[in-house]
Amino acid sequence: MTAAVLSGLGGWLPPRVVTNEEVGRELGVTDEWIRRRTGIGRRHVCDPGTSTSDLAVRAGARALSSAGVEATDAVVLATATPDHQIPGTAPAVAARLGMTGAIAFDVNAVCTGFVYALATGTALVRGGLAESVLVIGADTFSTVLDPADPVVRPLFGDGAGAVVLRAGTPEEPGALNAFDLGSDGRHEDFIIVPSGGSRQRSGGRPTDPVGSYMTMRGREVFRAAVSRMAESSRTVLAEAGRDVTSVDRVVGHQANIRILRAVADRLELPEDRLISNIDRVGNTSAASIPLALADGLAEGGVKEGATVLLTAFGAGLTWGSTVLEWPEILLNEGEMTP
Repeated sequence: MTAAVLSGLGGWLPPRVVTNEEVGRELGVTDEWIRRRTGIGRRHVCDPGTSTSDLAVRAGARALSSAGVEATDAVVLATATPDHQIPGTAPAVAARLGMTGAIAFDVNAVCTGFVYALATGTALVRGGLAESVLVIGADTFSTVLDPADPVVRPLFGDGAGAVVLRAGTPEEPGALNAFDLGSDGRHEDFIIVPSGGSRQRSGGRPTDPVGSYMTMRGREVFRAAVSRMAESSRTVLAEAGRDVTSVDRVVGHQANIRILRAVADRLELPEDRLISNIDRVGNTSAASIPLALADGLAEGGVKEGATVLLTAFGAGLTWGSTVLEWPEILLNEGEMTP
């Protein structure tokens, strides 16, 4: 049986750093208040004129270099902040990376997007449609946040992370053999940007500037995220024939440090098995898991041979998990990790 094997990794963060002190001066909150609620100390934010595709191209190029290849057969871009409503952003990213003619499309599962895109890339390899796939998670959430919202604005940063998948065997380190994915659209209003889509446009209502910003029901999201990520993690481990105690590192979607700790507690895993960079980058949505992997690899927290659990939760509502034995991956010299 053909398997999709992770063979390269890269990340990119915009150079501009926005500290809690800077955000706090504008919103009337303190660094201590933000850190206590979220674990976030700073985030990277795009300069005007920089788009999601710009970040995706930088991260994608680094992942290709890490894998030692110049191109792949397909590009799957996980993003909730595309460059345009039409067309998708992935074809432009592929073209800028020199891969005109490649399969290229977007996946929008918001903060679960990277895991959904990994599963999609894996299906392309298993189905024989591609020998290799570049999977990118990239978001510029600073473009959909109300600058005056003291609750939501401090949470998010911009960034991109990417991996390369290649055809291999299920026994190889890095093989992605098991996934758990799910959704519950009954709660789409928990995290939403109300305006700009067909529902608002078809109703003949003018675009409301406030409706163009993301809103979030924090308490409901917190409870659902902890429950779904823990449940999904157990499901995928069972499918992979692994016990929870075999997990060496948990790389969860970097939404909130309290969520990550609660998930570890539900799984009865010690907190020192968590890989987290949320204090330095904030919530980067679809980019958060590959950026955390790059950070963990650079700092020695993710090592060859480790059993690594990836789990995420996002708007939709969506959730997903996968597990793999970490392969030998080399980051580029000077890799821009958080």
